[in-house]
Amino acid sequence: MRRFILSLLGVAALAVAAIAVLPSLISSDWVRAELGRQLSAATGSSIAFNGPVNLSAFPYLAVVAEDVTLSAEAEGITAEFAEVSGSVALSSLWSDRLHIKQIALDRPVIVLEEKAADEAASTADRGNETGSGDPLPALVAFLERSAIESVSITSGTFIRRSAEDPEEVVSDVELTLSAPDIDDEFSLSASARMGGRSYDTSFTISTLRSLLERQPADITLAVEADPAPAPGMSSLEASGQVTLNANGSYQIRGGEVEAGEQAFSLNALFVPGQRARFLLDLEADRLDLTPFMDAAPEASQSGAPSAGTANPANLQFLAGFDADMSINAAALVLGEISASDVSFSAALKDGELAAELGHLGIDAGSLAANVATNVTADEPVFRGRLASKGLDIAKLSALAGQTVPLSGALTIDAGFAFRGLDGEAIRKTVDLAGTIGLRDAAYTLPGIADETMREVKAKKITARIESLAKPLRVAGRLQWRNKPVDVDLQIPAADTILAGNLSAEGIPLKLQMKMPDANLSLDGKAALAGTYAGKLGFSTADLSAFLAGLGQSGAESIGPLAFNGNVDAGTTGVSFQKATISVNGIEGAGSGSVELTTPLKISTALDFEELDLARLAGTHSPAPQAKMAKGAEAADAPLDLSSLRSIDATINVNAKKLGYGKVFAGPVATSLVISQGVASLTLPETPFYGGHVVASLRADGSQSEPSIALKTSIAGAAAAPLLTDMAGFKHLEGALKAEFDVTGAGGTTRTLAKSLQGNANVGFSDGAIHGIDIANVYNNLVSLMTSGFKQDESKATTFTELGASFAIEGGVARTEDLKLVGPLIRMTGNGAADLAQSTLNFRLEPRLVASLKGQGAEISTDGIGVPVVVEGSFAAPRIYPDLSDLLKNPDAALAKLKDFGLPIDKLPIGDLLNGDGAGAAVKDLLGGTLDKALKDKAFKQEEQQLSIEEIIGGDPAPKPDEAAVEIPTNEEAAKADAPTEQPANGAEVPSEDADGPMEGFFKQLLR
Repeated sequence: MRRFILSLLGVAALAVAAIAVLPSLISSDWVRAELGRQLSAATGSSIAFNGPVNLSAFPYLAVVAEDVTLSAEAEGITAEFAEVSGSVALSSLWSDRLHIKQIALDRPVIVLEEKAADEAASTADRGNETGSGDPLPALVAFLERSAIESVSITSGTFIRRSAEDPEEVVSDVELTLSAPDIDDEFSLSASARMGGRSYDTSFTISTLRSLLERQPADITLAVEADPAPAPGMSSLEASGQVTLNANGSYQIRGGEVEAGEQAFSLNALFVPGQRARFLLDLEADRLDLTPFMDAAPEASQSGAPSAGTANPANLQFLAGFDADMSINAAALVLGEISASDVSFSAALKDGELAAELGHLGIDAGSLAANVATNVTADEPVFRGRLASKGLDIAKLSALAGQTVPLSGALTIDAGFAFRGLDGEAIRKTVDLAGTIGLRDAAYTLPGIADETMREVKAKKITARIESLAKPLRVAGRLQWRNKPVDVDLQIPAADTILAGNLSAEGIPLKLQMKMPDANLSLDGKAALAGTYAGKLGFSTADLSAFLAGLGQSGAESIGPLAFNGNVDAGTTGVSFQKATISVNGIEGAGSGSVELTTPLKISTALDFEELDLARLAGTHSPAPQAKMAKGAEAADAPLDLSSLRSIDATINVNAKKLGYGKVFAGPVATSLVISQGVASLTLPETPFYGGHVVASLRADGSQSEPSIALKTSIAGAAAAPLLTDMAGFKHLEGALKAEFDVTGAGGTTRTLAKSLQGNANVGFSDGAIHGIDIANVYNNLVSLMTSGFKQDESKATTFTELGASFAIEGGVARTEDLKLVGPLIRMTGNGAADLAQSTLNFRLEPRLVASLKGQGAEISTDGIGVPVVVEGSFAAPRIYPDLSDLLKNPDAALAKLKDFGLPIDKLPIGDLLNGDGAGAAVKDLLGGTLDKALKDKAFKQEEQQLSIEEIIGGDPAPKPDEAAVEIPTNEEAAKADAPTEQPANGAEVPSEDADGPMEGFFKQLLR
């Protein structure tokens, strides 16, 4: 290029010389040839004048040539000129100083062919032999002997071609150069269009002589681009003093630069050569980067390409030189963000740009960064690293124009990469990898008024980012209410870091939280404002304890709780779909909504395999007790329905089994309605233990003492499994028909049971009472007298009908009209069932038919009545015959026994019952006059076996630790029983007493 510029100057000089000589010549062809020969020899290029050449002498010596070509093979340059004109002052004919009035190149087309590497190297060597590549010294040397008023190029085109790169075209070139004198101002102005962008440039030097003498000269430079090559870079202005150094470089001191409305002080060094090099030190009191961050530079109103055809902004204008630059700014502004003590450095070499932000102090903390890119790319790719030891999160969010419920310090050590220069391109292509941490952080949970509950703290927690395309994962331990909380959080890094408004739009997340007494999982989208949509899982082994730990109450009746489902939660309510819910072990599935009002408004539709209302309410029936000491009370459990006050609900229920405790009906479809502390459940006709049941339940928790009202109608239910499940009572079977209307109130299950009142009608058909065969009792009275009664579950008293009506008061159900009708027996009775103590106390009066072998008329048992007693706990009652009235009328008893077909004629039972002496003693014995000493041996029976006293008296035998009742002895009986003679030969005669009183009695009976 240097040789080309020298050729242009040579053309001008020789043309002026020709003006003085050639007018005297005659042949115009000779003129063209001679001009071409002399100019080619002078410039080392091949120059040809292919068109007319016109010469004139007045008012200036001038030449105008058309269709001129130039070829400089060594430089790889070819040029075509539509017209070349020049003129000189007439005074130049007699002066040693050439005064050029004008040189004009019209519509030149100049082509620069890039050579291969080896050719370029040899050309560069030749160039170095002739000079440094800087055209200014040659121009200055020429101007020492010349004065140039104007050199211009009009409508020029420059074309650069190479085998590696696409063709580059600079069109619409307009250039004007003026150097009237070496002591006057040198000025250059040019405009051109390249790559869809227009450039305007002006350059001035106050005096060239100062440069020649290596003295400072004032210099100005102005560049404008439309559209801007990069945001904020539409114009550049520089001024200062330039000095030519001995090595050919230019030193600028005390300069000023304005770019993007920013002002810098400038110190620079320019080293010309085949590849120019700049060294720049810029300093600014205040640097505003906001103009440089515009998403899309504004295009000019004239000739601007459309948005669809505009080339992306690039840095290719930096590719033609090397540079080292440093920028220091006391203050930096970017939008609402301000920084201080900014130090920045950049190095550009062979198209590779590396920049480093040594320090950037902002209100929230300080940052350091570095970045590198290749400026020759159409869309430069930037790669770098960002680091900060701590940024105040609250201040940082305020700088971004947002408010977040998070405080603490944000630490960063991450690499980044992005493509392009505008904001949209950066957001689309940016990537990040490294670590982001929180130090001494606190997060305020939204929607919680209690300060002790709403703050979550973290001493130190770190998140690692593999890529913005992958989730950011945070795993660590938090502190909430002085309790540890293990957290595993995954959130999309791109959405988290690049989202414009997290508080409104929210971000996808996956969260696992493990606390000492609860677990929480989220998989959805949450916003900082307190909204969430997605999957939610929560479980706790004891909700009441969990809430108590949070300082809350109102769920004392709820223990284990688990929820899994899709949730859409806002600040005013929650809805859920496809959810599974477990409360106190009761599992259901369905959908619904909850409005966060007071009270909570709940609307749900749930399906259950088994819905136990007792467990759901936190009430667990005590296990049936096989044995309960006399006077002992049944186990008690709290009954709390206060949580109903905080709920208004309509819960549609579909359950395969629905019930209370162990008693279930189903399948059933019904609705549970809770309003003003009262829960109501209506059970339509539903399968129930082989029959059907209709019921309504009302549980009232609106008062300080909870109450329950139950109405039930049962038809055709199997009594045995129902009574077993309800009360552990296994001694009755048959088909049940019953109606209950019961109410009660109390804070515990025992208190509630003791308060029950109402009425019930119960009937059984085609069943049996297990544990006793009443007909068999009458048929085996003698055997009962000898061995006692043993309750046997394999024996039963069958019946066709059994029924009673009950009045319930104070938790006790009493009846006076119990009636049983069976094949061999008729029976009436009365008694009571204590619902609070779960105990029975019934006395049944049987009447036998005429024959034990078949149906017949009833036979009165007056005089030898053997009532049946049922007493004890529901789960293990004692059922036994009471013989206490047997001896009240011995004669009638004997007759009745005979009527029954008993073999009394083969036994001396009459003597025993009616005679004197031993009979009287037996009579006394049967009447209950037992000696105190007989007691220990006579009453040792098996657990469910009754002794003779129990059969006779109806009361259990006294325990060994109970005081015995002293009974007066019958002296006559004692004398009659005493032996009168001693046995012969000293043999010992067995004493009656030695056998024990009962053994002796039965030996006499069978003698």
